Amino acid sequence: MFGRAPKKSDNNKYYEILGVPKSASQDDLKKAYKKAAIKNHPDKGGDPEKFKELAHAYEVLSDPEKREIYDQYGEDALKEGMGGGGGMHDPFDIFSSFFGASPFGSGSSRGRRQRRGEDVVHPLKASLEDLYSGTTKKLSLSRNVICSKCNGKGSKSGAQSKCSGCQGSGMKVSIRQLGPGMIQQMQHPCNECKGTGETINDRDRCPQCKGEKVVQEKKVLEVHVEKGMQHGQKITFPGEADEAPDTVTGDIVFVLQQKEHPKFKRKGGDDLFVEHTLSLTEALCGFQFVLTHLDGRQLLIKSQPGEVVKPDSNKAINDEGMPMYQRPFMKGKLYIHFNVEFPDSLSSAQAGALLKVLPPKPQSKLNDMELEECEETTLHDVNIEEEMRRRQAQQQEAYDEDEDMHGGAQRVQCAQQ
Repeated sequence: MFGRAPKKSDNNKYYEILGVPKSASQDDLKKAYKKAAIKNHPDKGGDPEKFKELAHAYEVLSDPEKREIYDQYGEDALKEGMGGGGGMHDPFDIFSSFFGASPFGSGSSRGRRQRRGEDVVHPLKASLEDLYSGTTKKLSLSRNVICSKCNGKGSKSGAQSKCSGCQGSGMKVSIRQLGPGMIQQMQHPCNECKGTGETINDRDRCPQCKGEKVVQEKKVLEVHVEKGMQHGQKITFPGEADEAPDTVTGDIVFVLQQKEHPKFKRKGGDDLFVEHTLSLTEALCGFQFVLTHLDGRQLLIKSQPGEVVKPDSNKAINDEGMPMYQRPFMKGKLYIHFNVEFPDSLSSAQAGALLKVLPPKPQSKLNDMELEECEETTLHDVNIEEEMRRRQAQQQEAYDEDEDMHGGAQRVQCAQQ
C-alpha cells in the first residue's frame, strides 16, 4: 500500500465510456457494456480502440474493489498499483464471457472467425403526429435464442458428429453441364445438416430444441420514436436479432415509414405546409379561422386590417413547423398556401355595387367608330391540360397512320424490284 493517500485523478471517464451514471448497478453496467460492445466490435466494422476502452472500463467497474478505488482516487490510483494493479485482460476474452467464443479475426489463436448473424429489418409506420410529438410503440416479436437446456449444442450429451454428406464443410458442390465441354459448378448449403457441417444422433437430440440448437422466444420491444425523426430514419436495437451458436448476434432495425397526413405536408425536414381556401370576400375584406395543429393546439390565423390576400399567395408562421431531431425546442416554419374561391357569376346589382367601391376599370383607348369595326368573339371555358393531352394524342395517331402508309408503299416497291 501507499505511505500516503494518492492524488485524486479522473474518476468519471469509465462511466462516460459506458454511458452510465455513477449510481449504476451491476446489471446496468452489464447491459451498457453488452450493447456498446456489440455495436463497436471490430467484426462489425467498429473502432478497435473504442472496443478496448469499453472492455477496460467494464473490467474495472464490475470489480467491487477496483470500482471503490476508482470512485475514491480515480484512474491513476489503479495504474499505480492499488487494487491488484491496473493490468487489463484481453478485451475479446471479456466479450466472449458474454457471447461465447470470441469472433476476433482470422489467424488468431482463438480459432476461426465467427460469422455475424443477419440484421432483421422491420418497417415501422408512424403518423405525422407521432413524429411531431414523439411516441413509444410496444412491439411483440419472435426470435431465435440459444437453447438453455443444451447451451446451443443440440444434443443431451453435447456430442456432435461430422456430417458425412458434406464432410463437415456445411456446403455441397454440384456440377451442371451447359453444353459440349462446358460445365457449371455450383455451391449450396448441405441439405442433410442444413449447412452446419454437423449431425446429431436422433436418440441424443435435446428434448427442448429437438436438435435445432435454438428455440423461439417472444420479446416485447419498446421503440422510442423521438420528436423530429424523419421518414426512412432507422432505430436500431443492437444484438436483438436471431441468436445462433458461434455467431455474433445481428441487430433489429426499425425503419420509420411516415404515413400520409390529410392536412399537413412535411417538406425539407423541419417545415410544414398546409393549404387553405378563402372566399373572395375573405380575401378582400379580411379573414379569421382556427387551425388545429398536430399536437391538438388551436392556432388562430387572421389577416391584418386592410390586407388583401391574392390567389396562390403564401404566408409563414415561425416556430410552428416540425421540431428538429435531438433539438426539439427548435422548430421549422409553418407555411400556409392560400387559394381564393371566386363566385361563378354576379348579378347586375352585385356588379353595379362592386363598381361603386372597387377601383375604376381602365378606360378603352378605342373610340366608338373603331369599336364598331371590331369583330365580336365568344369566350368559353376550357381545361388547357386536357386540351393539350388530346392534341398530342391526335398528333401521335396521325403520325402512326403516316408511318403505316409510307412503310407499306416502300415494302411494295421493294417487292416489285
